[in-house]
Amino acid sequence: MLEYLYYQSPLGPLLLAASERGLAGVYFAEHRHFKGMAGWRRNDEHAVLQQTAAQLGSYFKGQRQEFDLPLDLSQGTQFQQAVWQALRKLTYGSTASYADIAAQIGKPAAVRAVGAANGRNPISIIVPCHRVIASSGALTGYAGGLPNKVALLSLEKSINT
Repeated sequence: MLEYLYYQSPLGPLLLAASERGLAGVYFAEHRHFKGMAGWRRNDEHAVLQQTAAQLGSYFKGQRQEFDLPLDLSQGTQFQQAVWQALRKLTYGSTASYADIAAQIGKPAAVRAVGAANGRNPISIIVPCHRVIASSGALTGYAGGLPNKVALLSLEKSINT
C-alpha cells in the first residue's frame, strides 16, 4: 500500500507517494501516465514523505543539488529500471540526450524505448527525467508538462529562458 501527501511547490501541488521501501512517486497535478490513487492512504506524518518535502523545498530554493532519499523503483520493468538508474547519474545543471542514455545502458538502438521509459518515471525531479533532451538540443515531452520541464531546467541553469 502506498501512503501519500501533497507538497505545495513553486510549480504547483506535487503528490508524493511512498511504500514501505521508500519514495515511490512524485507527480505533478496533470501528470501523463499517472495510474491513480486507488488503495492509497493519506499520511502527512510519513517520515520519508516529510523528508522528501523538506529536500524538495531546499531544491526549489537553490540550496540542494542532490537528493538523499530511499527510493522504491520496483514498479518498473527491468528495462525501465535500468533507464531510471541511468537518470539518477545525471548531475544537477547537466543534460543528456535519449541516445546518451540508451548508450549508457548498453542499448544504443533503443532510443525510443528510452524515451518511453523516461516518460514513465514515477519519481519526477528526484529521478531527474527533466534533464533528458533531444540530441538536437530541443526540449521534448515531459510527463509533468513541458512548462514544468523548462522551469526545472531553468532553476538548474541548464537552459536560458
